[in-house]
Order: sequence, then structure tokens, then C-alpha cells
Amino acid sequence: MRNDLVQESWDRIDAWLREHAPRTFATLRPPAGHEEIAAAQEVLGVTFPPDLVASLLRHNGAVDGPDAFCFSTDDRLLGVDEIVEDTQWMRDIAEGLDVEDAEYYWIDEYLKFGSYGVTSDGLTVDCRRGQDSYGAIGRFFDETGTDFGRADSLGRYLEDLADRLESGHDGGAVTFNGRLFWESALPPRPDWGSADDPLPGPDEDVPELDLSCSPTDALHVGALEGLEEIGALLAVLPREQVAEAARKQLRRVAVETGLNKYPEIKTVLDALERGEAPPPPRQTGPLALRLRTVIVQADTHRDAPRRWAAEKMVHGIWGSPYRSVCESANIRGRLAVDWRTDLHADLGSPPLPPVPDDRFWGTLRNPAIDSSWHAAQYAQDQGRP
Repeated sequence: MRNDLVQESWDRIDAWLREHAPRTFATLRPPAGHEEIAAAQEVLGVTFPPDLVASLLRHNGAVDGPDAFCFSTDDRLLGVDEIVEDTQWMRDIAEGLDVEDAEYYWIDEYLKFGSYGVTSDGLTVDCRRGQDSYGAIGRFFDETGTDFGRADSLGRYLEDLADRLESGHDGGAVTFNGRLFWESALPPRPDWGSADDPLPGPDEDVPELDLSCSPTDALHVGALEGLEEIGALLAVLPREQVAEAARKQLRRVAVETGLNKYPEIKTVLDALERGEAPPPPRQTGPLALRLRTVIVQADTHRDAPRRWAAEKMVHGIWGSPYRSVCESANIRGRLAVDWRTDLHADLGSPPLPPVPDDRFWGTLRNPAIDSSWHAAQYAQDQGRP
């Protein structure tokens, strides 16, 4: 493979990131040195494919953290030292396997150049010189081992990545707050159900809703942590501002899952948007009966998003707005690639705080958010009783 394909692909990747995701671009490190690469090859006892060398001479990995540059597999680009460390770790894991099993799991001539981080999964390159697969790109999964066939070289893999970035949403590349995310949405499902579908009679066996929620329920901080800077924003905004976003998000979910067609649901969402109180939470009320019916029908149609939406709408109508926003975000994350932008807009597009750290959660004082564990840990770290 021509080394210039690696450089051409990185030129395209860098240009796209610089324009659309500058925070992610800033995590790409400067080039590695020839001596550093040579020393790594000696330590590992393999010869790096030319494309890997060319890539390291462009970017010696990406700085770890929430802004880090990751491939479309969500694997962070590793630098020379990290390649050595992760590869040696994989060799230790695979130690003791027989030759046949090792080839499908991990052998010493494989290198890991991209890491998922929270597991041992990651992108790999075949360094067996003399083999047709020399330089081929694969991925290691902890449960199944190494699967090649993603590209015959790193140059081709980077070229495909550049194509995906330049295709934007069609390629799964989404940007928010200067960062790159790889997103995908479930394909649209055939519509089913009718606004005129009858409600169940008193003798019909349909599952009851969990109506134990209350608007004053405290949301555990763990539900916000995965939302990163949006989670931090939610934690500090006034309750009414969050409640307004919760109503807008609930409408988006209803429209995207087909729930908005049902008059019982549309009527209550319209009322909430006008600032009116919802009907009392009763299992036999028209709204609850509609949601209970939809859950049963969604199971029949194997429509998980509509089932999730019907279940979680309870919290949007009668529960905590903080919890409702988080649940709507979880559902919309499967339905719309731009869910972050939509949520930020529904919150009024205020300035976004940094991605929260332990200090942020440990010093948070919002009665609607249960951050007691983080507060206790932070106090302990600060040496306070």
C-alpha cells in the first residue's frame, strides 16, 4: 500500500475535524519519532506494517479523555507507548492458548492500535510478515477474539474513515459542542395501530403501569453522568426550564415512535404544553389504558422503541422532569443521530459547561438530584468528616 494514501487520508480527516470538531482535532498528538517506533518494534519483536509507521509519523495517537479522537468503532487512536502496553497486555491474556485457538483469539504478531478503553476490545493490525494478511485491519472482541476483514491495510481503513466523515450524518459522523460522535439510528419501522383502536374492557388482561412516580422524586446522578456536558447543564438549570425541555422532548418521542397519533396521548401532551395539569394517574383512566394497550401491541409488533416510549411516558407526565429528560434522551439516542442538538435547543441553547468531573458532582447541590455518594466521596478526598 502506498504510504501517501495514509497521508492523504489524514489530510482529509484533519481538515474535517479542524472545521467541524475542533475539540476532537486538538486531541490528536504530534508525530512520533523514528527512534521511538524502532524501539517499540524491537520490544515487541515484530515489524510494523509501513502504513502503521506512516500513521504514527503523522499522529502519535490521541490524548485520552471525553474529547478524544476515536474511530467509528469508538476505539481511541493509540500512540507508540500505548501500542506496546496494550499489545503486551493482550499477549498476557492469550498466554497458554494452543496454536489453533490463539490464531482466532490473539497471537504475538497482532498489534492493537485502537482501544475501546473500558474493555480489552480494540482495533488490531496483522504484523505477520510474509502472510497475505500482513497489514490487514481487524478488531478484537473479548468474548469472540480477533476478526479481520475490515480493510486490507491501515491506509484503506483511514481512507474509508475520511469518506465517512465527509459524508456527515450519512456516514454516522455527528458533531456537538466541537466534538465528534459516531451515531446510528434504528431504521424506521412500518407504522401500525390506529387512533381509533379500542381501549381494553374491564375484563381484558393488560399489564398495569408503574404509577409510583412523583414530580418530587430525586434523580440519581448516575442517569446524568452519561450525558456528559448536557448532564451537567441539566443539573444546574432551574427546574421549570428542565420541565419545559421535558415536555418538548416528550413530544419529540411521541412523534418519532408513533404515539402522537393516539388522541389520549396527544391531548395530554397538548395540555402539558399549555401549562395545564395532567389527569390523575389512574390505571383505568383513558390515558393509562391507551399506554397499557400500546405496550401489549408493541410486543406483538416487536416494536421496542414504541414500547419504551409508552413505558417511559409515565415519568414524563407524572414524574420528575429531570428523569423524563434523561429517559427521552435514551430513547431518542436510538432514533435520531442529532438528539444532543435537539435537547440543547429544547433547554434554550444556554452555554454548555465542561464535561463534568468528580468535583462537579461532589459539590452539586440540587435537591432534585441525588448526588450524596459523590458528595461523601469528595468530602473524604478533601479530608473533611
